Amino acid sequence: MSAIFKIHEAKTQLSRLIARAEAGEEIIIARDDKPVAKLVPMETVKRRPKFGAMKGVWPALPDSFFFDPLPEDELKAWEGGEDEDPLR
Repeated sequence: MSAIFKIHEAKTQLSRLIARAEAGEEIIIARDDKPVAKLVPMETVKRRPKFGAMKGVWPALPDSFFFDPLPEDELKAWEGGEDEDPLR
């Protein structure tokens, strides 16, 4: 469905016409009864994350960061800070 408005009328009602276009209506703007412009809602583009987009942003961590055992003091902090084994 479309509606035709002359330029002067469109200028005075622009906010309403934009709301109507957002609702899905096609608005035609005319000069001297000749269509010159169309007001339609913008298509929202959903961008998918690009794999590897953050490459180089953070420094590379060595494998040892993930696979080496924790130092004794840090291990104790995670286990409650006591020397006794919590599973016993």
